[in-house]
Amino acid sequence: MACGFGTAYEGLKKVGIAGDHAVLITGLGPLGLATGALCLQLGARRIIGIDISQERIRVARDLGVCDEAILSGPDNVSEVRALTGGAGVERAVDCSANDVARATAIRATRKWGRIVFLSEGGRVEFDPSPDIIHDQKTIFGSWVTSTWLMEELVERLVQWKLHPEELITQRFGLDHASSAYALMAAGNAARWRSASMRN
Repeated sequence: MACGFGTAYEGLKKVGIAGDHAVLITGLGPLGLATGALCLQLGARRIIGIDISQERIRVARDLGVCDEAILSGPDNVSEVRALTGGAGVERAVDCSANDVARATAIRATRKWGRIVFLSEGGRVEFDPSPDIIHDQKTIFGSWVTSTWLMEELVERLVQWKLHPEELITQRFGLDHASSAYALMAAGNAARWRSASMRN
């Protein structure tokens, strides 16, 4: 709840999601899936996801948390721009902590757009003038969530009938923690059990 949905909700509140927004999510692990589910409920017009894992892309498509889910690659910026009529997205959310994905999030965002980084670690390199300054983009950092936003989120999850525990696909005892970490690192865990997040 706190590390997944709470982190995503705090970041989305910072950038603001509205019905005329196309949103890019880089990284479709548990945090990215939670971000997509919340963007749906907040009314985003279009949600585009990018990931390195075909399994996570399949899960995002099966759940309907992304309108488009594409494999990470060198043409991602142009692919996102093509999906948005050449302009780019209004909002981008990095859930990957990957330097290439973060740069994609910045460059695939349109003029006056907002970008939020949610994932810990990693680095990013960009050219300030063409990537940020000339298009007057804003980059936010966001880390976990506050008590009052957590309370608001819990109320909304009940209202929206979203169940964060459905992200859990397997359970492990402490003596099998290394197996759990290996499964997560392979990108084959933490997916939703329900058929679709769309109403």
